[in-house]
Amino acid sequence: MELSESVVLKLLHEKTNRPMKFSELMKTLGIPETQRREFRHLLKDLAGEGSVVKLRGGRYGLPDEMSLVSGLLHGHPDGYGFLIREGEEPDVYISRQKMGGAMHQDKIVVRIESQYRGYSRPEGRVIRILERRTQKLVGLFEALNRDGWVVPSDAKYFQDVFIPGKDILGAQSGEMVQVEIVDYPTRHHPPVGRVIQVLGPADDPAVELRSIFHKHDARQEFPPKILRQVKKLGLEISDEERSRRRDLTDQMIFTIDGERAKDFDDAVTLTREKDLYRLGVHIADVSHYVTEGSPLDEEAFKRGTSIYYAEGVIPMLPFKLSNEVCSLRPNEEHLTLSCDIVFNSKGEVVDYNIYDSIIESKIRFTYTQVASLLEDGDPEGQFDEVMPILKDMEKLSRILRKKRFQEGSVDFNIPEAEILMTQDGKIQTIRKAPHNIAHEIIEEFMLSANRVVAEDMAKKNLPVIHRIHEEPDADRIHRFGEFAADFGYRLPSFKKVKSTHLQKLLERARDKPEERALNYVLLRSMKKAVYSEKDPGHYCLGFEHYTHFTSPIRRYPDLFTHRVVKEYLGRKKCSLKERKQLMSKTAKAAEQSTGMEIKAMGIEREVSDLRRVQFMADKLGSTHKGHISNVTSFGFFVELDDVFVEGLVRVSTLSDDYYVFFEHEHALKGQHKHKAYRLGDQVKVRVQRVDMAKKQIDLALVAR
Repeated sequence: MELSESVVLKLLHEKTNRPMKFSELMKTLGIPETQRREFRHLLKDLAGEGSVVKLRGGRYGLPDEMSLVSGLLHGHPDGYGFLIREGEEPDVYISRQKMGGAMHQDKIVVRIESQYRGYSRPEGRVIRILERRTQKLVGLFEALNRDGWVVPSDAKYFQDVFIPGKDILGAQSGEMVQVEIVDYPTRHHPPVGRVIQVLGPADDPAVELRSIFHKHDARQEFPPKILRQVKKLGLEISDEERSRRRDLTDQMIFTIDGERAKDFDDAVTLTREKDLYRLGVHIADVSHYVTEGSPLDEEAFKRGTSIYYAEGVIPMLPFKLSNEVCSLRPNEEHLTLSCDIVFNSKGEVVDYNIYDSIIESKIRFTYTQVASLLEDGDPEGQFDEVMPILKDMEKLSRILRKKRFQEGSVDFNIPEAEILMTQDGKIQTIRKAPHNIAHEIIEEFMLSANRVVAEDMAKKNLPVIHRIHEEPDADRIHRFGEFAADFGYRLPSFKKVKSTHLQKLLERARDKPEERALNYVLLRSMKKAVYSEKDPGHYCLGFEHYTHFTSPIRRYPDLFTHRVVKEYLGRKKCSLKERKQLMSKTAKAAEQSTGMEIKAMGIEREVSDLRRVQFMADKLGSTHKGHISNVTSFGFFVELDDVFVEGLVRVSTLSDDYYVFFEHEHALKGQHKHKAYRLGDQVKVRVQRVDMAKKQIDLALVAR
């Protein structure tokens, strides 16, 4: 009998009607004695992930047959929590008295004690902790006699950690520390830990930043063996390497990046041949230096991505590589992996070629520079040779952009924040990040290269790490349709709404008062983009195949893709055996990359929140105009117009009525006066309180 987790689960559903002991299961399911050990291991794995529950007395059962569910615990500062289930199943509320010693992020099994009715969540009790997912915490140390307590900086860990006197590591009250959990909490005892690092005074801005990195267990330093490996690398290109690559050093190739960028992944060039555009996208050949299985590769795999914040970066690769050896700096020869794409005047791909190359970037452009040149020209004649190329790039990018949106890409118009710092580390301002024609040029060219590479891999039947965005759930789109209908917009009534329908709706809303609200609600209706070995396509881009290829300095999936591309250059297909071997590697790398991306986004968001509260700390009492950016049961968030900062107007401060939250309408409505506060509404607010510890800004409503 061929056994797997899915096979065992199917047998359990089909052949058992009650919890059974192991030997009884062997007999009932017809498992041969020769597979006893294999079956035991599979059962143990299923119990570990919560698909099967092991009860007292060694009996195994299916959770859904016993009103049991498993998932991750999401803690609340007030001591209760929610079990988060996969899919659209409602979360399960767990009161403080029924937590059973579980902590935020633990994987748990919960018995449902009251079922889901209407708007109330089901309630449950923790009966088993499958996995303790927190080993370390960062928090504020408070001395108590010879011992101490640590208050976690993440309030979702609602229990303070007791530190015996022998384990305080010299920490003083008011200092931030990192602790390792020694004993996990029980129903009657708090968690116990030991201080493993004293980070410094809690009110020191640098310590606050370090605390965030330690809280998320970011890998800030590279191990010595990695640095030794990198130290040997240089820009020199051997004759042997030159002989196997195409020399493009005489071409007008250049980079276009942000003002502060140092890790230049990509360079571009463009030529016109009658009605054809020949685009060259040249990507740093990081895989030449970061070989598979090397210590450097293992470290890059663990990091998954570079983490960017206002004043710096935690790189995926050491700076010697990311900012020097691999970075496509001007007037230096660099190894690249090139993708030439030929487009016709309609933006259709008529030919492409992927190959190893050597380039020498001629100019390091910034987005601002290129946008200025295209808008105002080059009166000083400094870029005479380049201006025709830039103008052709603008033409091609507009053709590609128009075609992409017509064919299914969804153009979310949601501005991002940019935090500008002074040279001495102070916050200068927080503004809407600029987005100009130069950004659009690079965006379209990189999308095209990623898409062409993905399609080439699909033709060769090669597994790569796909960047996927699955279709949204029908009920979420239905709710968005109801919200949009309030503004006079209609979606097709049939069940499967295409991305082209959504794009047309957003285009109709462009520059209208409701535009931002519609963009926010639609974005929240979408599933998250992730990395996967599977290839269902990218819904929001409207692409059948898509991968990440253009940023191998800062993203591990791109580095992985480069290796696969280079291995199969010039080959039409890969064998079934090769595909099977590669698929397991791809799945592992995709899962790791998605996890590390989520982690990086969490760090970047928390650093941004820190900088926002620091920026607003001296602005108490100031008034600002803004718009409602999110509505919840406890209040609504307002994004300020003059500074790109968000704060909360608590429902408890709205004293003119009793307000009720209408989730699907994204609104708070007064019960008596019928006044409503909806997503997208313009309001005037006053900065009432800035909580540095919780990184929260409280606002008071001044006027509608």
